[in-house]
Amino acid sequence: MSHLPTIDEIRQAPKVLLHDHLDGGVRPETIIDLARASGYTRLPTTDPGELRRWFRDAADSGSLERYLETFAHTVGVMRTKEALTRVARECAEDLAADGVVYAEIRYAPEQHIGKGLTLDEVVEAVLEGFRQGPPKIRVGTLLTAMRHAARSHEIAELAVRYRDVGVVGFDIAGAEAGYPPTRHLDAFEYLQRENAHFTIHAGEAFGLPSIWQAIQWCGADRLGHGVRIIDDISISGDGTAKLGRLAAYVRDKRIPLEMCPTSNLQTGAATSIAEHPIGLLRRLNFRVTVNTDNRLMSQTSVSEEFAKLVTAFGYGWDDLQWFTVNAMKSAFIPFDERLALINGVIKPGFAQLKWAVGRP
Repeated sequence: MSHLPTIDEIRQAPKVLLHDHLDGGVRPETIIDLARASGYTRLPTTDPGELRRWFRDAADSGSLERYLETFAHTVGVMRTKEALTRVARECAEDLAADGVVYAEIRYAPEQHIGKGLTLDEVVEAVLEGFRQGPPKIRVGTLLTAMRHAARSHEIAELAVRYRDVGVVGFDIAGAEAGYPPTRHLDAFEYLQRENAHFTIHAGEAFGLPSIWQAIQWCGADRLGHGVRIIDDISISGDGTAKLGRLAAYVRDKRIPLEMCPTSNLQTGAATSIAEHPIGLLRRLNFRVTVNTDNRLMSQTSVSEEFAKLVTAFGYGWDDLQWFTVNAMKSAFIPFDERLALINGVIKPGFAQLKWAVGRP
């Protein structure tokens, strides 16, 4: 058996990240600094190591609702221009250090206006931070509306207003149960009329109806997580897979799935990496991508997510390149720019690694 890619080798590979929350990847040291500067006093600890462990432990509850509670602290310190710019800059630095060459980072502007910022000022502060990041990574932003709130149309208009200067799309996020995508149908219809891109968190903590609504009612370009599509696939005794109509539609239409394996374990959407639906979905050639979701809460990176899949499924370089090209194909930037990154950066980068280590 050939030697499988190691974590250190994977870090050298050019990677693409489509599903990562800005407020879910803040450095613990930065949270403490910003809390001190802003007078935020509700942190469970001001020791960086202890705070990092607290976020991981709090997120390891098996509940999406409990997982989401951890964001009160990160959002709580991200309510000034300086804080937002710093967090965005450091996000780009951390991703570039992990070998990410293209990323789409999402955040909810409505959660960062508690200290007097306008929605436009929030967006401009984040864009400035990403402009200050390393030149070797390109970052686009997704503006997220909270599905339990009522500002989705306003945030959709904001995304369209800034789409030529760094905002590449729109999303809705938050607890799925009780808040179906169709509650925000007017926002999605507006985006379609404006020829704008959007993804929808669907099929994570809730099942097939959430996915069906996101695609067939709302017209999502991509699915955030989409892990519950597995519920529409049956496996016979001989291992043959039979796809239901929704699963077949998702595969046939090449609708990208923004999968986040470690996060899914934490929220109870999967029981282990080895049993995560990503293995079957990759075998069935769904448009699967690999993502981090929240790097702080999951204590992870794109490289670490790949390394876990290598261990669980025996994936080699060809598999990792397949996931990466899938992600770049599914990005919300123009086709020619996606193609340039695939042919000019990603494929040459993987080819060089394959040659250097001498294995597929």
